[in-house]
Amino acid sequence: MSDLSAFPITKRWPAKHPDRLQLYSLPTPNGVKISIMLEEIGLPYEVHLVDFGKDDQKTPEFLSLNPNGKIPAILDPDGPGGKPLGLFESGAILQYLAEKTGKLLPADAARRWQTIQWVHFQMGGIGPMFGQVGFFHKWAGKSWEDKRPRDRYVAEAKRLLNVLEQRLVGRDWLMGDTYTIADIATFPWVNNLVTFYEAGELVGYSDFPNVDRVVKTFMARPAVVRGRNIPERPKPA
Repeated sequence: MSDLSAFPITKRWPAKHPDRLQLYSLPTPNGVKISIMLEEIGLPYEVHLVDFGKDDQKTPEFLSLNPNGKIPAILDPDGPGGKPLGLFESGAILQYLAEKTGKLLPADAARRWQTIQWVHFQMGGIGPMFGQVGFFHKWAGKSWEDKRPRDRYVAEAKRLLNVLEQRLVGRDWLMGDTYTIADIATFPWVNNLVTFYEAGELVGYSDFPNVDRVVKTFMARPAVVRGRNIPERPKPA
């Protein structure tokens, strides 16, 4: 049996199955990237809810694994060399899991790097910009009288959606006919922008039919249907 006792996070979230990969998460667009990935590749894992309502992400135990205080994070008991490995940042985790299992990342060197570039495109652009649209359209920022910040992020979201739209012309996925970690990174965020943030009309989502086509295909995948609700959100008190 794997010994994970050296990792303080296991004191707050004990591992019932320490031989399995441990996922610390919440079903946000960044969080479900990893649960979807794990469902797609079939790697056994144990999930632990990080409850933002209880500030779990700010506890010393969680910060010992991710000093940035964000989800998701993982603890793999069977890391490189057979030693446990803790990892944070969803893009890095996606690439790690793909390389660990040899799945959802092309073996060809050129296509591998092209896939990784689209993961970075999501991490550096789509995630942060769409998140700001959500803040200014649905959350605290919506009450601000000055709409210039909102409009700035809406314009950038439209620009990023157009990049995706052009990329997906004549393609089933970002890498053509090959489903990869780039799709897992990207499309939970697009779906979230339109559904949870309710910003479809604001960003002119109907102007991006190729994006919508691929999002619908993505959301219908069985692993996505399962993974998008892992872990279950805490029930209201």
